[in-house]
Amino acid sequence: MWRKASVAALLALAVGYLYHGCPELPEQLLQYISPDGLRSSPPSQRRLEQVISDAWDSLITLPTGQWSRVAVGYCQEPNCFVNTSNKTPGVLLCGPVGPKLHEMLDEQIVVPPGSLQEMDEYHLILEYKAGEQWGSTRAPQANRFIFSHDVSNGAMSSLETFVASLDEFQPDLVVLSGLHMMEGQGRQLWEDRLKEAVAAISDIRKDIPIHLELASMTDRDYMNSIMQEQVMPIVSSIGLNEQELLFLSQAGGGPHAHLAAWKGVPDVGQVSDILLWILERHGRSDPSSEADLTRVHFHTLAYHVLATVDGHWANQAAAVMAGARVASSQACGTRAVDPTKVELKVPLSFHSSDSEPRVALTLDPAAPLTAWRRGNVTFHMTPVLVCKQPLRTVGLGDAISAEGLVYSEFKSQPGF
Repeated sequence: MWRKASVAALLALAVGYLYHGCPELPEQLLQYISPDGLRSSPPSQRRLEQVISDAWDSLITLPTGQWSRVAVGYCQEPNCFVNTSNKTPGVLLCGPVGPKLHEMLDEQIVVPPGSLQEMDEYHLILEYKAGEQWGSTRAPQANRFIFSHDVSNGAMSSLETFVASLDEFQPDLVVLSGLHMMEGQGRQLWEDRLKEAVAAISDIRKDIPIHLELASMTDRDYMNSIMQEQVMPIVSSIGLNEQELLFLSQAGGGPHAHLAAWKGVPDVGQVSDILLWILERHGRSDPSSEADLTRVHFHTLAYHVLATVDGHWANQAAAVMAGARVASSQACGTRAVDPTKVELKVPLSFHSSDSEPRVALTLDPAAPLTAWRRGNVTFHMTPVLVCKQPLRTVGLGDAISAEGLVYSEFKSQPGF
């Protein structure tokens, strides 16, 4: 009896010391050092990062129907599609491919002759860690600075070659990116080229889903052209991060457009509001709509959300978790998630919307997937295990979307 009392007293003293010395100590940690926690089975005492990583590995499964051929145009990060080619029989890559890039590509990747160039185009990327100093400036977080020499991508000069190659290649998924490169070419060029791009993309068979990966832009008129008049209505899926999501809403007068920028981790409810607005305003949440957009893959540092119109996509829970898992491993430069090198930054409780009616939601680390519905749109959310010392931040968006697509299944609609 005295032994039990002594243990309880020492435990209470330790908890009190930790709480008063660090009042922001998470409740999750306190529950692990409580008497009830000490009686739990060993798995419940593992770090949350280990619990989430193990859960991902058990929950992420490939869909019943997998892509057999994927056509990729204007990829800014080809390595992620080399990884994709390891899971699918064939990948068509179209864009400016010089000698150096060509030798880096997997043998399964097909490059049409019209995409081959005598010289490589290039990006020069300076990556830096949080806390690194340049002169008097100290970086608040890991980031990168990119110089680019992208003549062909800037004018999307190979788009027609890409579309023409599809007849022979016969893909069942098309992935596009690089539209942001035209923004700096001047209004006259991007207005004319966007119209030509839309005409070319419209020639792709309607039963083939098209994914568009967005990137950072600053011209609201250009974003509006992509969103309302031009590209977005004719693609099936888009991928974007928190900066692109907020700018898209600001350009189109959507929810929370008054925000100048996100403060810290973007609020899940506010993100959910904008995703719903995209699918309602520019997608096919209304069955009578002629738009093709039915899927939005949102990724930010701490979590990812996949929003889909019901009846068009399958296996989206696995898809969003797969995207988060590859973000964690690739940022740390490891083949698999190393729980000792990552940390959980997402709040474990949040709301489905920023306004009423809204639902209070929680995230269970042992089953790290939270789902909710708003109308006929389903949301799947999972945390990201954030790399503490990232070695690579460039190309994560492409890698996340590529992995999410590999684990997705598109449901062809009647009439195609």
